[in-house]
Amino acid sequence: MLISREDPATADIVALLEEHLADMHAESPPESVHALDVQRLREPHVTFLAARDDEGRLLGVGALAELTADHAELKSMRTNRAFRGQGVAASVLSQLLAIASERGYERVSLETGTQQYFAAAHRLYERSGFTECEPFGTYAEDPFSRFYTLELSA
Repeated sequence: MLISREDPATADIVALLEEHLADMHAESPPESVHALDVQRLREPHVTFLAARDDEGRLLGVGALAELTADHAELKSMRTNRAFRGQGVAASVLSQLLAIASERGYERVSLETGTQQYFAAAHRLYERSGFTECEPFGTYAEDPFSRFYTLELSA
């Protein structure tokens, strides 16, 4: 598996992100969907990664958005359905956390859904050391949102 920075406007990535947004809208009311579209994932404060296999097939994606000089947010974590359960998300997450550490962020937070659909994501984040927290940044309490944070060691 090769994980590297890629342009989220690449055709196969766009298709995966559109699937991601469609699923988020199917699971949550519009005001509770916080996934970023391609244009927002291309903003300068966002680092976007894609995981590919040796044949170049897209396995999954993830992004890290800087909130402040010491706090970043995980965004757009998505694994291609054909490759779920193979450690793609954990590998992308590990790479994003390494980038966060290199940049000197003190913590990384995220917002995800509360529904059963998100159970695998909850397990991934909890296995990776994230703990539930209060809403951060511009988020507010929402019955469809669960918030996690991870303190990074210096």
